[in-house]
Amino acid sequence: MSDNAPAWRTGFKADYQSIFVEEWSPFVGALLLVLTIIGLMLSGLVWGVFGGVKFWGDWFNNLIGLGPVLGIPAELDGWLMHRMSLMNIMLVLGAFAAALLSRQFSPNRPPPLEYVWAASGGSLLGIGAALAGGCTTGGFFNPVLHSSPAGWAMWLGLLAGAAIGLKLLLWTLDHIEWGMQAPPALDIPEGLRNNFPWLGLVVIVGVLLWATQWFGSTDEKLAARAVIVVAGFAIGFIMHRSRLCFARAFREPFMTAEGDMTKAVILALAIGIPIAALLFQKKVIDPYLAIPPAFWIGSLLGGLIFGIGMVFAGGCASGSLWRMGEGHLKLWVTMFFFSWMGSTASAIFKKLGLTTIDESNVESWEMTRIGFQAYLPEMWGSWGWTLLAGGALLLLWYALVRYNESTEKFTLL
Repeated sequence: MSDNAPAWRTGFKADYQSIFVEEWSPFVGALLLVLTIIGLMLSGLVWGVFGGVKFWGDWFNNLIGLGPVLGIPAELDGWLMHRMSLMNIMLVLGAFAAALLSRQFSPNRPPPLEYVWAASGGSLLGIGAALAGGCTTGGFFNPVLHSSPAGWAMWLGLLAGAAIGLKLLLWTLDHIEWGMQAPPALDIPEGLRNNFPWLGLVVIVGVLLWATQWFGSTDEKLAARAVIVVAGFAIGFIMHRSRLCFARAFREPFMTAEGDMTKAVILALAIGIPIAALLFQKKVIDPYLAIPPAFWIGSLLGGLIFGIGMVFAGGCASGSLWRMGEGHLKLWVTMFFFSWMGSTASAIFKKLGLTTIDESNVESWEMTRIGFQAYLPEMWGSWGWTLLAGGALLLLWYALVRYNESTEKFTLL
């Protein structure tokens, strides 16, 4: 018995190392992410990020007295009752638990200049998302998954924005010397770091107890939120373990020619689009829930601005959230300005009539001055052509990325 004990411990330690410490393939992360998203859709929900980020900005604008000027309601939901706010909080918490289990949690203080980049990049993220009706999740990924050309319009904007943003970033690195020295890393006592996995386990158990309590509640609103608690936590955990990041999917081909993250996103969409199509055909969920009224002007222009912003910010919306959970202080600054400007820009664009919904439109889709809810199956009257077009665009994207990996024709460094 005693002879076998070391082998048992070694086996468990090896499994723990491979699952919770070693980095997952981005392809594994993409598969698990799309499965979680499909699970949300089966529950009548969609994954969103910007709605929760903007909600945080609405709270801040009310706090500093700008709410009435911008037309933001004085009474807002609580942070845990707003669906997308709760989803975002759980995403951060899921990444935090994953970082603890892998002993990768570490408060990271960037050089002073990167705080400036975080503020400017985060502000651009907010403006871009306000125009596109969402971030890389709600403006690109979800609409593509829901067979809307709005997602592909933002895709074009994101590609152009990432290229422009990278050029601008390289210019600043060549011409600015101030604030490039990083402060000393914060020292975490060895004893505390060794206990990180136990703290991560406590977080997981706490979340499961929380979700169980809400799911068994007689309050239907709390019972529905229990699904969001689990799904948001799972998304954050998955994204951290696989380092899944939409910003990298658009940025890396231009920077290093590395295409695995891009191909992982393509794989997720290739699997998710036909499954989502089946759910729409069976009327399990309304496809318009995740299609912003921004095709094509808002999607394209918003994607361009968002693409530039995510290069300076160091991540997109979901990528910033999971890196916040890992301890990156720059991303906390990014998220503050993202939420503040997202709220402010959304209110201003609405007041200007750019994103105000045209109430006189009697069609099933919503319309604004910068676009409408474009849904290809209804526009073309055919799921066959819709799926063919989606598959062709994904194949084209893959071919460009694969070609660039071999030739580096599109790299800007």
